Formats: sequence, C-alpha cells, structure tokens
Amino acid sequence: MRIAIYGRDFNDTVLPYVQEVFDHFAEHHIQPVLYSKFKTSLHGKIKLPSNTLIFHNHAELKDHADVLLSLGGDGTLLDTLSLIRNSGIPVIGINFGRLGFLASINKNEIGQALKALSNGEYTLDSRSLLTLESDNGLFGEENFALNDITIHRRDNSAMMIIHASMNGEFINSYWADGLIIATPTGSTAYSLSCGGPIIYPDSKNFVITPIAPHNLNVRPVVVPDGNTLSFEVEARESKFLVSCDSRTVTVERSVKISIKKADFCINLIRLNNETYLNTLRNKLLWGIDTRNY
Repeated sequence: MRIAIYGRDFNDTVLPYVQEVFDHFAEHHIQPVLYSKFKTSLHGKIKLPSNTLIFHNHAELKDHADVLLSLGGDGTLLDTLSLIRNSGIPVIGINFGRLGFLASINKNEIGQALKALSNGEYTLDSRSLLTLESDNGLFGEENFALNDITIHRRDNSAMMIIHASMNGEFINSYWADGLIIATPTGSTAYSLSCGGPIIYPDSKNFVITPIAPHNLNVRPVVVPDGNTLSFEVEARESKFLVSCDSRTVTVERSVKISIKKADFCINLIRLNNETYLNTLRNKLLWGIDTRNY
C-alpha cells in the first residue's frame, strides 16, 4: 500500500505525532509518498522510512498513491485538491488544527485510525465541487473549490453591489461586503459563520450566502447544483477579490464570473465508526447541555 502525505510547516509540539505516522508506516510496511515541500520542512526533525518516495506535483502523484493523508487542519486538506484534482485518489485528514470538519481524525487517535486505514475499514464519501469560469481564465487549471467560491471587497474598499443571475435569470443585486457560493461541504465553513444553513453532503445543492448585506431583507438561498450562477460586480473600487477555497486573486471590476458544479468529485475517507451527524455533534457540541442529563 502506498500512502501520499501532505502537510505544512508545523509547530514543534506536533512533531511527535508526525513521527508516529511514519513509525506506523515503517512497522506495517506501508510506503510513504511524501510531498517534496513538506519533506523540506521536516528535514532534520523527523526520521523517515528508508523506502520513502517523493512527489512534486499532480502529475507525479496520479497513479502512484492509493490514499492521500493530510496532516494539519481543514485548510491543509483543502490545499491537497490542487494535487488530487480529478485523479480519484481518496483523502483523509489528521487534525492538528482547531475545529476540523474535514480533517476529522484527532491527533490522539492516530494509531487506531491508521490501523483501520491499512485494513480497509473505511468508506468513501463523495463530495461535489464548484468550478469557476471567467473571461480571463481566473485560477487557470485550479479553478475549482471544495468548500466555497467567494466574491468579496478588498480590505480598504467600500461596499460592493453584486448582480447575480441563475441560468440567465436575474436573482438579486446584493449590496454587501461580498457573496459566498458554498457546496454542502462548505456549508459548515465561511457560509455558516455568515448565517448560512448546514446542508447535508448528498443534498445536491449549493447555497448563496451574502456577507454583511446592507439590504437586510436578503437571506441565504439554497439552489439545485445543476444550475449555472453568473455574477457581475458594481463598485467604487476598480478591483475586487475572488477566492477558491484558500486561493485568492485580485480581479478587475469588468470581469464577469460564472460558477457551476464541477465535472468531478473528491472522495473523502470516512472510517467505519464515523458518520457525518456524529461529526456535527462533536464539532458543534450539540447535546452538551446539562438539561440533557
């Protein structure tokens, strides 16, 4: 079995957990396929198995790993999308961050989780993505997002007016700091912080959530994911920002954007003792109320 490993620079306090991962691989004869930049950040800090392979990009990862293991928080797992793309390689995350909806394995459960992974005791949870199209080719070949695509103002700029349409039919003009278009996966991320609903992963919907809207009568709207959404921006400033998950670019005001469901999905690994509702309860502390006991 080959497991690809991706991560970022770590605080030294989590290095023992990283070493535990590689020790488990060596003990169970699993070949690590380590991302080159991550290997550089670990140099001199971690003892790697002698059979460790290195990959640099999507092309080198494709067809050379059975699973990709993300070491970090949700943001780290989202970074892996540019490496996985449409390869179908399933991904699982060990959470070294805070909340961790996507990277759901606690760092204190590494041994148990890796054993289950090695034994094939897991299921695949297929998650839909968004893809962005524009007349100037924003984000190039990495124009997709698992959580959300966001249109928002620059830090020093005034409120925006975002004209939104669906399949060519006008929806609304949002007077706001920005607009979030989120997948069901992203419904528990930025969209939730801005008052959006939690959407079950296989609901086949997207949600449009305004950021600090000035027209107070607008609310998040859930739409079927078979539609194409298009947006034009009106603002005092000549430029605004567009984000695909954690990747952000500055865009000229004249640029028109359309968003639709991507033609491929990402496979998240769920261990057999893990469910989406269980994750919600644990992460959002549902039921932690003295009146329930």
